[in-house]
Amino acid sequence: METALKLNVNGEVRQVLAPANHSLLEVLRERCGLTGTKHGCELGECGACTVLLDGEPVLACLVLAVECEDRRVETVEGLSNGAALHPLQQAFADLGAAQCGYCTPGMLMTAKALLDSNPLASEMEVREALAGNLCRCTGYWKIVEAVQWAGRMSTGDMVPPQCLRERNAAGGCSHG
Repeated sequence: METALKLNVNGEVRQVLAPANHSLLEVLRERCGLTGTKHGCELGECGACTVLLDGEPVLACLVLAVECEDRRVETVEGLSNGAALHPLQQAFADLGAAQCGYCTPGMLMTAKALLDSNPLASEMEVREALAGNLCRCTGYWKIVEAVQWAGRMSTGDMVPPQCLRERNAAGGCSHG
């Protein structure tokens, strides 16, 4: 039996019919056509399905869609503004922070929640925030660097990433 749901996804109210036992992940992908949120482990262990629920990162595979009525759901599709990429998306692209890309949507959404509350997050704060998002391709350094750079760009600090490396390593920057 299907239940009528009214979801606010990426600022758009969507009316969908779905079984009451379907996860938010299933409804986003299968009923809303938003396939940027990835099926990963479906056990809440990999972070590939991370979305924001009322601004907080949640694992969409562990949340029932019926629990999301009258709440704000943000997916990776909602990050960009038309053709303009979100600073996180741009930083990931510019710095090569994504390899296969499967974990990237979850990383981006988790990082967005962090930067919304702390745009100048330290390396350790970024690593801690992303601890639940697993990547099998990278060593995480470029991901952390991209998140820090996006946060700094959002505050008007356009310091290049090589300076962030030097700041983190030695507490200073020789590039300006």
